[in-house]
Amino acid sequence: MSNRKPKTKATAGLVSQRQLRASEMIRHALVEVMRENEIRDPALVGVSITVSEVRLSPDLKHATCFVEPLGAGVETSDTAGHIDEILKALNAHTKFLRGALGRHIDMRFTPDLRFRHDESFEAAERLNRLLDDPRVRADVFVPPVEEDDA
Repeated sequence: MSNRKPKTKATAGLVSQRQLRASEMIRHALVEVMRENEIRDPALVGVSITVSEVRLSPDLKHATCFVEPLGAGVETSDTAGHIDEILKALNAHTKFLRGALGRHIDMRFTPDLRFRHDESFEAAERLNRLLDDPRVRADVFVPPVEEDDA
């Protein structure tokens, strides 16, 4: 008989401390692997990639890596408009990256990697634009209170 507690609706979507710890370890190791090893792919030549988050499955065998090419949000950048090509290239080289990652981490299994574009930077920029809107600023601005001399 197993000592595991069955998942309830309250705990079904939560991430365990173990997953968080392993995710951060994999993120740091993946950054080191990508910094040390050059991937020979035309789509990745001269591209700096930020690994912003790694999410692991509960069994720690599958990792979704959220990446953002440096300068991808800037219109004049070399990577602007090429995010899909960069993601395809990264996903094509997952076996190489997984093998190099296995030499950097101390886990029973090296997880399968899958790369996705991190949309959080674009969401933050959209929120900043909304907060800079004059109509929103008028709602937020509180005029200073004048003190009476009497």
